[in-house]
Amino acid sequence: MRSLTWSFRIVYHAWAILIFVALMLLIFPFVVLASFWGRIRGGNFAYHLLRFWARSWFALIGIRHRNIHDHYRPDPGMQYIFVANHNSFLDAAVAVETIRQPFRALGKAEMAKIPVFGLIYRICVVIVQRDNAESRARSVRGLKTILKHGVSILVFPEGTFNDTGRPLKAFFDGAFRVAIETGTQICPILFLDDHDRMPFPPLFTLNPGPSRAVFLPPVSVDGMEMKDLGRLKESVFGLMAEKLVKHKASWIR
Repeated sequence: MRSLTWSFRIVYHAWAILIFVALMLLIFPFVVLASFWGRIRGGNFAYHLLRFWARSWFALIGIRHRNIHDHYRPDPGMQYIFVANHNSFLDAAVAVETIRQPFRALGKAEMAKIPVFGLIYRICVVIVQRDNAESRARSVRGLKTILKHGVSILVFPEGTFNDTGRPLKAFFDGAFRVAIETGTQICPILFLDDHDRMPFPPLFTLNPGPSRAVFLPPVSVDGMEMKDLGRLKESVFGLMAEKLVKHKASWIR
């Protein structure tokens, strides 16, 4: 039985990788074309291509995604700083399928080195090297520029994967600093099943099943100043942690 299970895992992962690469190669020429349209227009077009890629990939590997709007449904005509928990390499694909309006994510520089995917990543992501102060400052300026053009952004405020057994790791300041400086409301999202679909480390852990994203009510920054940064961060952290516990997130011990 165990060997049958491992055989299925190997076949399933081979299929998932094959489809991942095939779909990425399918959209690649169009992303290259979009890159000539500028960072905003081209990036928005690339976002729609990535949504097609994520939706198609999930359908073909048996991941069933749905958004839960019990608390809030984002207005596609508004811009937000979306913040989400970070537990899996699958988070990036889930984010594209979850957020139904063009956005740019703050992403790790290492991912830009992956062939083919790296070019797409550079067009759709504001890249940061978290251990480099100059890179962090440059990424913050990049996020502000994106917001000025009316496009939302996504930040994983934990920075790295949460392997603590707690609902969340401590948040970095970046998303909340940008929110206060630009007056942009924060919309928290909970990714409930990414950890189950692809636990970390990711070797042969991807598996089919449900994927749920829960939108929480936006947190306004009206009237806030930089002295309120800690309070804002704490408020969003508390809201997300409470709801993760309520939804019985599987990684919480």
